[in-house]
Amino acid sequence: MLLLLRVIAVIFAALFICLFGTVYSLIRFKNPSNVGVVARWFGRLHPLFGVEVEHRFAANASHNGPCIYIGNHQNNYDMVTMAYMVRPRTVSVGKKSLLFIPFFGILYWASGNILLDRDNKSKAHSTMGELAKRIHQDNLSIWMFPEGTRSRGRGLLPFKTGAFHAAIAAGVPIVPVCCSNLHNKINLNRWNNGKVICEMLPPIETSGYSRENVRELAAHCHDVMKQTIERLDQELAQQ
Repeated sequence: MLLLLRVIAVIFAALFICLFGTVYSLIRFKNPSNVGVVARWFGRLHPLFGVEVEHRFAANASHNGPCIYIGNHQNNYDMVTMAYMVRPRTVSVGKKSLLFIPFFGILYWASGNILLDRDNKSKAHSTMGELAKRIHQDNLSIWMFPEGTRSRGRGLLPFKTGAFHAAIAAGVPIVPVCCSNLHNKINLNRWNNGKVICEMLPPIETSGYSRENVRELAAHCHDVMKQTIERLDQELAQQ
């Protein structure tokens, strides 16, 4: 019974956000702050899943300026945990197939997110250059998941280099956002599904990196995020 009630509540809440968010985004068509507003609406749905979420923002996070945010991508529940961490004037980069998701696709496009054709590698590479231009022209930050896919319990997967190429080209820092382990933690038929911690780390400067050593930057960010996720998991285990 609890499972059924939750599914109904989540469907209605998600549909309401998608419909209202689409109207809101069309009125402010592709305004850079649309994404953060809608993302925080989704981020407030976590009580419907029986999850407590603690959001930790780095000191002076509101003064980050243009940057590339990178997050660990675990599963679909990221929409109600990590989504609340999206800052104003931040848009995400997603695959074009998101357009075909009923209700959500039009919202994703109208709110100002950037769609990427992942099947066309040469075009995807040029898109990283376009991202760098847009960061400065529109005073934007970009949110990306460098793993490229959901990890689904496999730990922090190896990073692709697109986000780091864009950061180096734009001359902006990388800001990691880490979420504690979610794998098999949420059971919709269970009243209390525990606690999750999402933490935004201080910016990582990219000025000392170039295209030639971009993989070193990716590896450094991967190590920082892996250590942070392990720390968050240990903290929760001790509570």
